[in-house]
Amino acid sequence: MPIRSLHVGISWATEGAGGSGRVFADLARHLPAAGVDFRGAVSAPANAAELTAGTVRCFVQPGRGFAGKLLGARQRIQQEIVQHRPHLIASHFALFAAPALDLLRQQPHVVHFHGPWAAESVEEGEGWLASRVKYALERAVYRRADGIIVLSRAFAKVAEEDYGIDPGRIHIVPGAVDFDRFAISATRSEARASLGWPAEGSRRILVAVRRLVQRMGLRNLIQALRMVAARHPDVLLYIAGKGRLREKLEAQIIALGLQDHVKLLGFVSDAQLPVIYRAADINVVPTLSLEGFGLVAAEAIAAGTPSMVTPVGGLPEVVSALSAQLVFASCHPEAIAAGLLAALEGSIALPSESACRQFAMDHFSASLMARRTAAVYRQLL
Repeated sequence: MPIRSLHVGISWATEGAGGSGRVFADLARHLPAAGVDFRGAVSAPANAAELTAGTVRCFVQPGRGFAGKLLGARQRIQQEIVQHRPHLIASHFALFAAPALDLLRQQPHVVHFHGPWAAESVEEGEGWLASRVKYALERAVYRRADGIIVLSRAFAKVAEEDYGIDPGRIHIVPGAVDFDRFAISATRSEARASLGWPAEGSRRILVAVRRLVQRMGLRNLIQALRMVAARHPDVLLYIAGKGRLREKLEAQIIALGLQDHVKLLGFVSDAQLPVIYRAADINVVPTLSLEGFGLVAAEAIAAGTPSMVTPVGGLPEVVSALSAQLVFASCHPEAIAAGLLAALEGSIALPSESACRQFAMDHFSASLMARRTAAVYRQLL
């Protein structure tokens, strides 16, 4: 008999959904084949039920404030428990599980840990008091859960050391890539032509798909490009993403005289993203902190493009088995520049398109993630 599961998350995956939204959507699509029926409750969008044929429902009513959102989460969870009697409840965001902690004691509760909410808030410049409140709420939810699913060994360490979770309750299930989206058939030349980018052979192109915030390390990457461009005037870095650092990054590019070597693309649609990865010679992930998995690294690899990453969080776990040389020695601009120069000059061998695609298929398929997740659920029943 299939396991009946209820998942409580932030949103149904829509345009620009983040990592947690994509995991939520991948589980919705692939858990049934692994023997787990999926139902979901989310805060957005309002038409989630229409988009999912009733499988996922929005618990936020129009015009209701923050308190109304929390009450809506509790009411939706209670309704699902009464009407569909799930064998297991999986929460993907502590804020929406907290109002129903008493209800979650009625059946096994699994937390899908997508990142330390409080620590991320601090990195984004939020005040001390707000971050402490978030931490207390997270800790209350995590410590009452029967199991915690994390995306990497790095996040397992965070759950254990920062939140006091018994390591015996922590389960590592790496994230997944949507191969239907990213394993496109276009060649690199075709992808560049479709984007209006310089033709293959004329420029060596790097991409970085990141929110324009401090912890993503883009200022260090731009600093590194100054050193790389000095030896390779044909190098060109495209940065895709939006965020509050845009003006500072633009000023840095001008100050370093890199206008011909670094371009800010702004927001990139989900449809464009696979083409951007495919068009590049290297995808660069220069993160400084709090990278639990590194979905962008895996997505680029699925598109046939190697990812070079900083030794932060779960990033090395994504790429090291493909090639340990894809990990920079540190986050510093000099280390990033040294790694990129070694790749561009052939001192290290970059994996081929076919090797990248096969590696991603073997390690990051959504069906594999769903089977691993289902196995954890069964352990807890």
